[in-house]
Formats: sequence, C-alpha cells, structure tokens
Amino acid sequence: MAPKPLGAHEIPSRVTVLAFVKPEPGRLRIVLRAPLEAMRDVHFPERGLGYLDLARAEPMARDAAQLWIANFIEAYENGRRLPDARVVATRISIPSEKYFGSYDSALRHVLGPPVDVATDIPWQQALIDVVLEYPITSAQANFAIRPLLGKLGLQTTTVLRFVTPRGTERAYQYVGDPGLVRLDPRWYHAGAQFVKLGIRHILGGIDHLLFVLCLVIPFRRVRPLVLIVTSFTVAHSITLVSAAIGVAPDALWFPALIETLVAASIVYMALENIAGPKLQRRWLIAFGFGLVHGFAFSFALRETLQFAGSHLAISLFTFNLGVEIGQLLVLAAAVPLISLAFKHVVAERMGIIILSALVAHTAWHWMLDRGKTLREYQFSWPTFDVALAASAMRAAMVVLIIGIAAWALSELFRKLQGARLGSLPRQPGVSEGEAS
Repeated sequence: MAPKPLGAHEIPSRVTVLAFVKPEPGRLRIVLRAPLEAMRDVHFPERGLGYLDLARAEPMARDAAQLWIANFIEAYENGRRLPDARVVATRISIPSEKYFGSYDSALRHVLGPPVDVATDIPWQQALIDVVLEYPITSAQANFAIRPLLGKLGLQTTTVLRFVTPRGTERAYQYVGDPGLVRLDPRWYHAGAQFVKLGIRHILGGIDHLLFVLCLVIPFRRVRPLVLIVTSFTVAHSITLVSAAIGVAPDALWFPALIETLVAASIVYMALENIAGPKLQRRWLIAFGFGLVHGFAFSFALRETLQFAGSHLAISLFTFNLGVEIGQLLVLAAAVPLISLAFKHVVAERMGIIILSALVAHTAWHWMLDRGKTLREYQFSWPTFDVALAASAMRAAMVVLIIGIAAWALSELFRKLQGARLGSLPRQPGVSEGEAS
C-alpha cells in the first residue's frame, strides 16, 4: 500500500486532444486537454491499486505540460513567431468533468480549484488540462500555430477551435501534425495553400497520372492535347465542386466505388490505346471519366477544406488550378520523352501497345483489389423524404451543368475539326469527309 513512482509507459495507441485558441488584449491564450498517459517520461506517483497520488502528482503537472505540450506548439502573429509559451495553469481532471464544450467553461475549469486529492483516479484515465499564453501586440492580427503534438500517441486526433475577438468560432479537426495552421486565413493564404495541395496531390497520385498519360500517349500534338486535357479538366472540375458542396453521396461505399471506377478507367483507356484510339471519341471518354476522377480528387480535399476559412470558392478554384499545373508539368516532361522514345527506340505503334499493356496490367490488379474492398460494404437504399428530394434537385442541377459542358465541348471539337479540314489542301475528286 506504500506509494510508489509510476514507471515509464508505452506510447498510447490513440490520443484525442481538445484545444481552444483565443486572442485577447496583450495575449494569445490556448486552453488544452490531453490524456495524462501521453505525458511520457514523467513519473507520476500512484497509490493503492494504480490510483494517482493527486497530492504529489498535481505539482508535477506543470513540468509535464511544459515538456510535452508548450514546447511543441509554435505560435505566429502576422507571420512573426511569438516567444515560447508560458504555462499559466495546469489541472489533473477526471473524464466525467466535461467542461471543454466552450472556451469560457474550459478556462474557468482549469483556473478553478484542483480535484479533491482523495479522489480515486486510475492514471490511465486521468486527463491533464493546460492554459498557455503568448504575448502579442494586437488581438486583431493574423494568427497561426504550428502544433507538433502528433508524437503524443501512435494516432493523435486534435479538435481545435479558434475563438475570434468577435466571439465567433472556427473548428478544425486533424490527425497528426498538420503543419502551419492559419487560424483566420486571408484569401491569398488559402489560395497559395490549396494550389500547393493540388500540385502535391496530382504528383503523388500515380493512378491519376497513369490515366492522364493513357489519354495523351496516342495524341501528342498540341491541338488534340488541348481538347483532351480541356475535356478532362472541365469534367473533374464539375464533380469536384459538386462533392465539395455536398451533392455527392456520403455513404461509406461511395469512396470505394469511385476508387474502383478510377482503376477501371485506366484499364479501359489502356485497352483502347491497344485497339486503336480515335480523337473523335477520346475527348468524350476523357470527359466521362473526368467526372469520376473529380470525385476522387474531392476525397483528398475533404479533410483539408476546413483550413480554407471563409474562402471556400477561392480554395476550390486554386486546388483545381494546382491539379492542372501538376498535370501540365507531367505532360511537359512525359510527352517529349515519349516522342523521343518512339522516334529512336521503338516504332510508335508498337511503343503505344507496350506502354498501354504495362499500364493495363497494373490497373487491372488495382481494380480487382479495390473491387474486393467495395464488395465488403452493404448498399442500402436511401429513405425517401424531403432531404432526399432536395439532394435529387441539386443532383439534377449538376446533371444539367454536365450536359451544357458536354455540348460546349462538342461545339469546340467541331470548330477545331473544321479549322483543321479547312487548312488541308483539297485534292481533285476528294470530299472533305474523305480527307478527314
């Protein structure tokens, strides 16, 4: 029954951190709650059968908060890093003390009296609440933080709420370390962030890159490339925006379905390249499969869109712009290399067949694996109610937009074809259709 120190314990598998950030006159204040077991290498004393010795553990909470929390949160004011945080108060709490529903109640709780030292708290269930302060020059400045709390657990989920001086709240939820989080981003901050996100996504998404390469391998001249890439861009832009505003289904099976269809689109494009593609069909196929890839892009955007602040439209546009920049970078590098290979290494037709066969083989296995995952989900018909009717109306508007876009692209294709035929020399006895 004698008190003994608690030995060092393993990294917790799942950790949830709750935090509020609020600028006030002269200070930026953070009120945070984390599991006590995440404060590793701090030997909190215990008594009895694994209960915390609160009388001796409370004074140690400040050192733990400094070591594992304050040292791993960087704060910025108008781009300038603020001095290190000062630990104002700490408190060991029990899970039943649910005071982190609002900033004011959380602050009063941490600054209030400590828990009764006679309370029996198993150390695995205890929480540590912390108040941090940073000196600032103006509460109206543009603030950002760089939280590095991912090391608290094998998987650390943080729910962060920024309370503006006007009293409004902006909520963020992320896993691990998100990098620099601008708490109230300006439009140009959001734009720059989402352009980079779009570029990283397309350069890191091998399935999207293979699809784009399959689209353009047989058509490497400027005019066909413009039409094909434009069709793909317009299509995935429509479904990307639609998914971002909530038109896409939110069922668990939908992402698995889209990922399977993405793989199937690569298989189809590769097989068509082997059979012999035609430009008259290629732009339309690019448009159809672009609708599928737009939903896939939206999955990457879904968790990050919370960092856009109030600039949703700008973030969607700049993310899409980043995707197009990434595609153009890939095409600018790949098309000349492929053309050189077809000129000096292998005949063009044979090269198209070989490359397409390799791509089809890879995408076929992706499609089977993803299809297997899709079959694990159970599809259930939605309930027919007012909400479903509203969703159906929004979906109908999207379908109308898709139809208008397809018609506009068909007109563009017709004009490009007409311009190309007009530039060809006429031969005696040969009609325009035969020349085409």
